[in-house]
Formats: sequence, structure tokens, C-alpha cells
Amino acid sequence: MGVFVFLPLVLPLTAWPVARLAEQHLHPRAATWLLSAVAGVLAVCSTLCLALLMVVGTAQLPGNPLPDGWSDPEVREAVPYDEVAGKAAIPALIAVLAACTRTAWRHRRVRCRAERALAGLPATPVAVLPDALPYAYALPGRRNRIVVTTGMLAGLSPAERRALFAHERVHLARRHHRFLLTVQLAARANPFLRPLRSAVTYLAERWADEEAASAVGSRRTVALAIGKSALISQGAPIATLAHFAAPGPVPRRVAALLGPAPAGRIWPPVFTTVGLAAWTAAAGTTVSALSSANSAVTLFLILHAATPM
Repeated sequence: MGVFVFLPLVLPLTAWPVARLAEQHLHPRAATWLLSAVAGVLAVCSTLCLALLMVVGTAQLPGNPLPDGWSDPEVREAVPYDEVAGKAAIPALIAVLAACTRTAWRHRRVRCRAERALAGLPATPVAVLPDALPYAYALPGRRNRIVVTTGMLAGLSPAERRALFAHERVHLARRHHRFLLTVQLAARANPFLRPLRSAVTYLAERWADEEAASAVGSRRTVALAIGKSALISQGAPIATLAHFAAPGPVPRRVAALLGPAPAGRIWPPVFTTVGLAAWTAAAGTTVSALSSANSAVTLFLILHAATPM
């Protein structure tokens, strides 16, 4: 195993440059897919390596239920700094699993609470709540629905309302909640992935903005709707669901819509800044996957040989 077992814990740093550059140079759809995939793979690899280190650390604890051969010095030599790293991995992995479980549970709880709030309303694709607080969001589930309040509708013109509904329909059709949940869990698994979570949260909104602009035929109308909604809204109360007046860099979203449409390229040219950053992130992800796989296979073979038959 050697130092390879530690690489997946720090290789998420290779994705930091592309997290910001992708926002500026790639189409939001391509950037969302790229960063979500990179974050997911890197998170799985780092968690796997923590688990491998935890096995070595657990085998050192007195009274553990593992075979005695697993704590043999020859086995522990396969992991550098086994005394420190092995034992430190135990609370670290517990913290990761607890954080990911809490995030998934919170996401599920919010969706269930939102569905219960709509229980008395007609089962229509758009649910209008009689609430003066202006907000709107997309509620995925067995019956995808757009939730909007009378306060939000009252503050928008008819054209801006069409932009709002087009935006929310994109969130539902493209399953943006899955991308958001992926990067949220990844950031919980490895704090180095937090920049990717922030980038994907923004890019999912930009993706919906661009497709909404194509649907209504006016980028300016969508920009006006976003700006006006941000001014009149206090923010949607459903924090983990994609919504129209999402907190964050609204001025950047408006400025992007008032500028030219983004290029539709899936992958940037190699000899550009964003191209080099993308290939660096891809290389880091590949090395992380190979390192975690190599460490897992090596430790399995060592433990298999050390296990009494």
C-alpha cells in the first residue's frame, strides 16, 4: 500500500482550479456533470482509504473482534505511520459517516415536510400557496411539482412568471436535486471538496437559467425575473431544494444572462487554462481511483494471508 493509501485524501485539491474555471468557460450543463462526477469519485475514494486505514487501526485496539493475525507487525508495516494513521482513521471515518447520514436524512426530511405541506392542495403540476412571503422552488418526487406562493406571483409580470416556471421545470426535468445531493455528500466526506459543492450549486442555477431563456425566447426576461425575485424574496424556506431566487451570486447569474450565451462545448480545448485545469482534475480523479483500488486489493491480500485458516 505505502503512501498510495493517503493520496485519495489529498487529491481533491487537484480539482480546485477547474471548480472556478468551469463556471466561466464551460456550458453550465457540462460543468455540472463534470464537477459532480469528479466530486463523487473523489469522495468515494477518500472514504474507502479511510476505511482501509481504520481496519489497521481497529486491529491494534485491545479486545477487538478481528483475527489476531491482522495486528501482526508484518501486516501493519503495509501502512506507513500505522500507529498514528490507523487509530486516527477510526474517529475520522465515524465523523464522515455521521455527517453523510445526517445530510441524507435532512434532505429526505425536508422533502417529506414539503410534500406534507401540499397535502391539502390539488394534485396539479404547479402548487400555489396562499403565502405573502415570496418564494418558489422545485419539489422532486413521485409527482414532480413546482411550488410558488401568491406573494411571488404578485411581484412578477406575466412574462417573468413564465420565466420562473420554465426555470423550475428545468430543475425537475434535469434532476438537479441529485447533483446537489451528490456534491453535498462529497463535501461531507472530504472537506477539500467544498469548492466543488459551491460551484455545482451555482452551476445548477445557471443551467436552469439558460434553458429557461431558451424556452421563453428572451435572456433579458429571465435576468429581470431573477433580479426582481431576489429583491422581493427573503429566500425559500426549503434550503436543500433547488429554487428560483436561490441564495448566492445572483448578480453573476444576471450578468451572465445579459451577456452572450455560453458555448455548448462538452470538454474544453487542451491548451487553454480551463483545459489544463480539467485534465488536471481528471488525472487527479484517475490517480485517486487507482490508488484506492491498489490499496484495497493489497490490504485484502495481506489480510487474507494473515488470517488463520
